[in-house]
Amino acid sequence: MNMAAAEQHRATMNTIPSTYSLRKMTWVVALSVILNPLNSSMIAVALLGIGASYGIDVATATWLITGFYLAAAAGQPLMGKLADLLGARRVMMTGLAIVIASSLLSVWAPSFGWLLAFRIMLALGSTVAFPAGMAIIRSFAQPAPGDGQSKGITSSLGIISVSANVMAAFGPTLGGLLVQHSGWHSIFWINIPIALAVIVLASRWMPADHRRTERGQTSGLLRLLDVPGVLLFMGMLISFMLFLTSLGSGAIWWLLAVIPVCAVLFGLRELRTDKPFIDLRMLGRNKKLQSVYAQFAGLNIVFYSLFFSMPLWLGQVKGYDPQTAGLLMLPFAGIGMLATPIAVRIIQRWSYRPAIIAGSSALLLGTLLLLLMGEDTPIFFILLATSIVGITNGMNNMGLQTALYQHTKPSETGAASGLFQTFRSVGGILSTSLLGIAFGSTVTTAGLHTIALAGACIGAVLLFFSLSRKLN
Repeated sequence: MNMAAAEQHRATMNTIPSTYSLRKMTWVVALSVILNPLNSSMIAVALLGIGASYGIDVATATWLITGFYLAAAAGQPLMGKLADLLGARRVMMTGLAIVIASSLLSVWAPSFGWLLAFRIMLALGSTVAFPAGMAIIRSFAQPAPGDGQSKGITSSLGIISVSANVMAAFGPTLGGLLVQHSGWHSIFWINIPIALAVIVLASRWMPADHRRTERGQTSGLLRLLDVPGVLLFMGMLISFMLFLTSLGSGAIWWLLAVIPVCAVLFGLRELRTDKPFIDLRMLGRNKKLQSVYAQFAGLNIVFYSLFFSMPLWLGQVKGYDPQTAGLLMLPFAGIGMLATPIAVRIIQRWSYRPAIIAGSSALLLGTLLLLLMGEDTPIFFILLATSIVGITNGMNNMGLQTALYQHTKPSETGAASGLFQTFRSVGGILSTSLLGIAFGSTVTTAGLHTIALAGACIGAVLLFFSLSRKLN
């Protein structure tokens, strides 16, 4: 009986790869998932050049960030559902094709409006990689009945996670090098060889999708994707973001009425549909999971605010070129990489809580140091502050991801992981609102201090969450 079940499982999966073949698939997925975080943060050092090319101010240029995150926030769960319905490799390949097309179109965008549209396309294409890649790894690493535990799955998930997190931190540094030597268009050109490499490697190392659906079963695609839920979720986020941004120039108070209406309608929709965009029931019965998401969103508000504000301030106030500004951001990534294996050891020896406490403490200290920044601040002090904040990148990302898996039922891991990435995008969206409030049309030291103060407040809240056993 067990042998028959195992044979049936192997037939369904086409083949159960060896550890070596699983490793190859892991590296393909790891290469594909860098596209979204890389493009989300690399744009930071290109905003001034893009603004000069199209004759727009910084506040307008930041819509390239906002639009990207709005598309990513909706795209992560949607693309996960499409991967399950149509086949993960097929959906991943389609996403990579969209990345190539949108990158080419962005290079020749005739106006800022077109550039924004093409960057939203880029966000949707690149956001496919994480849910589709995780589906591929989960599918082929799953053991057949009676075969025991699969080998290599833990290291696979770790490699993919580190690839995504580290590339987000390296974005400003890589972007600075590209912009300095080849102009802002180069941040779009770089996507093309990466996407082509993934397509070639995936074609060789990933088996074709087995047939997921019968003909005619895709007719209910819109229902499965919960389009009304997505639209209400986007309406709520956009209204909240526009209200926050308007505080700097004249608050749009009527948006305060739109936000709760969208929130109530969204809640009613998600509770009544059997295929919700966001599973509110899963969230409602798991307070510690709610805490993980809240902490991850807060963490990303601070991180992306600094990713975007620091290169602008270094370029416009301190007068550094894009390459130097990018190099000064390197501690965000480098220290984060060094902190990651330390976080792993802490988690293995004790638990995820000490790692999160250490990271939140570093975030609070680092943002307080940023309040001391000024036009005459020496380079070593800038590096010190960014290095301390960089500790958080390694500690909290690993700690919160571990907490996510510990507080999630195995049957809900896929949905919970997709929602985890959505809260990363929500944090990115809110960071652009903070950027608009702090800088407006002019980058100033006072604006950087506003962002640092907001970051310190969030850091204090995260430290409180990490110290509370009821919330962690």
